[in-house]
Amino acid sequence: MGRAFLVVIDSVGIGGAPDADKFFNGDRPDTGANTLGHIAEAGVDLPVMAEMGLWRALNLASGVDLGGPKPTGAWAAATEQSKGKDTPSGHWELAGVPVPWEWHTFPDADPAFPDDLVVEVCLAAGTGGILGNRHSSGTVILDEEGARHMETGWPICYTSADSVFQIAAHEERFGLERLLDLCQTIAPTLHAMKVGRVIARPFLGSAEEGFTRTGNRHDYAIDPPSPTLCDWVHDAGRPVHAIGKIGDIFSMRGIDDVRKGRDAVLMEHLGERIADAEDGSLTFANFVEFDSEYGHRRDVHGYARHLEWFDAALGRLLPELRDGDLLIVTADHGNDPSWTGTDHTRERVPVLVHGVGAKELGHVAFVDVAASVADHLGVPSHGPGRSFL
Repeated sequence: MGRAFLVVIDSVGIGGAPDADKFFNGDRPDTGANTLGHIAEAGVDLPVMAEMGLWRALNLASGVDLGGPKPTGAWAAATEQSKGKDTPSGHWELAGVPVPWEWHTFPDADPAFPDDLVVEVCLAAGTGGILGNRHSSGTVILDEEGARHMETGWPICYTSADSVFQIAAHEERFGLERLLDLCQTIAPTLHAMKVGRVIARPFLGSAEEGFTRTGNRHDYAIDPPSPTLCDWVHDAGRPVHAIGKIGDIFSMRGIDDVRKGRDAVLMEHLGERIADAEDGSLTFANFVEFDSEYGHRRDVHGYARHLEWFDAALGRLLPELRDGDLLIVTADHGNDPSWTGTDHTRERVPVLVHGVGAKELGHVAFVDVAASVADHLGVPSHGPGRSFL
């Protein structure tokens, strides 16, 4: 019995979303955004994923023709149905469940949060106020509010164009467990508002030497509205292993265990799962630093180098797969590092499939990924997708 490995390289979009004009970074629509295409213009070498069909998928999605070798894998370009360009929307739909509601977002104003929510946060935190209360990126808000946080002990609360409520706090000054408890306590209120995630953003450092976020981030995501691929596989009696923030995104529903860390550590975990995962199992992985470290920070060079690191590491793992295994590399949205603003970009994503031979799969839906994994594992698919295997 074969195994399945579903690997999400977070935010590696390939342009061409048909409704990009309805999504914005500031006042600029996402029309023309192309994460991979614009990185390629600056220079990037990805021989492993190129052989899997990456450049063909880019051409299929957005018409950008970079040539490349004849693929040895199967490739497609996937289009999202959900009305969002965020992490839960993308991952849930890849797992077979489109989002049936409109996400709540906070206005780009100062203050951004309603007074009753601020009061609830203060009561839960035991503080006389909060810092931030506006749209910001995670690194910028630490530069702007880190020193005051160290003085007051007040949590730093901020958001973005995504449906998120983020709380940054110093692991020693505020306390890591206290931060996690705070996020868990207020999460039901935010979820009732249809805010997708409450995110704990712990950091260390000092005002003098600078502040750095740690690897102890934790996402408190709203539950998916119906059973996902993880549930389908788990309910069939098969193990489901999560790597990275997959456990957070799916609220651990249908997931047996999770391994976390920075991307280099996650790659080691993926290698271990390829070596030891059970027959018939699903391993679902997310590599987030493309998005968090380079996309939001609009760092084209850094994004390119991280793609090259991933490509080389993937090349070392592919020969370790067993006969009958399926490995899919895809993404959840775009985050064009050459684009205006700091938000995600609405794009199609690549679907690169190892284990089914070389063929073009054409345009597919995000939900087709879940149906295909279920088909490979021989478990019932309960979503709207169709298998492309």
